[in-house]
Amino acid sequence: MSTDFQQAREALGARLRELRTEAGLNGKDFAARIGWQRSKVSRLENGKQTATAADVEAWARAAGVSETATELKGRVRGLETTHRSWKRQLSAGHRAVQENHGVQEAQAKVIHLFESGIIPGVFQTPEYARGVLTDVADRLGTPRDIEEGVRARMRRQEALYQPGHRFHALLWEGALHVVRCAPTAMAAQLDRLSSMIGLDTVTLGIIPFGVRTPFSPKHGFWIIDDRLVVADTWNAELWLDTTDDVAVYRKTWELLSASAVFDHKAHRLIMRARASLDIT
Repeated sequence: MSTDFQQAREALGARLRELRTEAGLNGKDFAARIGWQRSKVSRLENGKQTATAADVEAWARAAGVSETATELKGRVRGLETTHRSWKRQLSAGHRAVQENHGVQEAQAKVIHLFESGIIPGVFQTPEYARGVLTDVADRLGTPRDIEEGVRARMRRQEALYQPGHRFHALLWEGALHVVRCAPTAMAAQLDRLSSMIGLDTVTLGIIPFGVRTPFSPKHGFWIIDDRLVVADTWNAELWLDTTDDVAVYRKTWELLSASAVFDHKAHRLIMRARASLDIT
C-alpha cells in the first residue's frame, strides 16, 4: 500500500519528468546535461529515490527553468517534514540530531510520549545513552561521535527542571527489561527512572505485562504541544503535523494511559525489573 510519503515522492517525480519533457530532452540527454547517471534521473522521476534540495535545484537549472527551483525545494521540504531517514539525519553524527531534539523539547510546554522498548532520552543516564548511540551507529554505519552525542543528550534533560514544562510519559513494562548497556549500568538507569516519579514536571506511567490494552505496543511516539507527532520506525523518524494525525496519536496515548499504573505501583514495576538483573 502506498504511503503518503511515497505518493508525495511520486508526485514530485512526475513534476520533474514534466519539466524534462518540456525542455525537449530524453532521459539520457538530460542526465548528460546535468552530469548524472541515467539511472538517477529514472529513479527520481519514478519516485524510487528521495530528491535533495540540491538535486531539484540542479534539475531546474538543467531544464532551463531556474525559477521553478523554489517550488521544487518546497516539495522536498514537505517530504523531509514527514519522513526523515535515520541514516540521512545521522550522516553528520549524533550531536546534531540530539541538539535539534533538545531545542524542540526546550521550546515545548507539554509533551506526551510513549515508548515500548527503550527508556526515553530525557530520562537516560550517560551509560545507557552511550550504549544506545553506539548500537545505532554500528547498525546504520554512521559516524561514531558517541561522546558528543551523549553530552548533547544529557543537555536535553535540562528541560525537566525548568518551570513551565510538563512531560507525560508512558512506558510499556518491556522497556524496563530491554538491556542496552552493562547490567550494573542498567540497574543505575532504572534507579534514575524511578527518581523521575514525583518530579513536579513529570508524570510517569508504566503499562504492566498482562494488563488488558486496546493496542499492541508498536512504535514509540512523542506529541509536542498537541501540534506535532514525532514517531520512530526502524529506518526513519516521522514528523506528522496534520490535525487528524495529531488527534489519532493523542487518542492512542489516552487509551494507553488508561492501562498504565502510576506512582508507587510504577515504582514497584521498575524495582522488579531491577531485581531481575544479573548483577551479582
